[in-house]
Amino acid sequence: MKEILIDFLNIGDDEDFYTELKSKLELPDYFGDNLNALNDSLKGYVELPLHLEFVNMSVDQLETFEDLLTMLEEIEEEEEDFTFSYYLEQYEDDDENLDENEE
Repeated sequence: MKEILIDFLNIGDDEDFYTELKSKLELPDYFGDNLNALNDSLKGYVELPLHLEFVNMSVDQLETFEDLLTMLEEIEEEEEDFTFSYYLEQYEDDDENLDENEE
């Protein structure tokens, strides 16, 4: 299964997301940077099986990309050979940082 990782530390807006996605999925030049085009591509153009993973998403990005996440979850239910996951960015515990600085 092909796995594609998109690090949301590098994503500021929709344009950044689609630029990253197009390069990782090797989408054609005529790909329209929108959810409909992505939906069509995942259901017909992109070679499956595929696992798409988003990492380091902020809470703000969860809201910004809510429609995208919902659509990918729906595709995951419909397409047997497509899986999707996303993870929030991790913050270091401030107490740990204090302990390290005290030594």
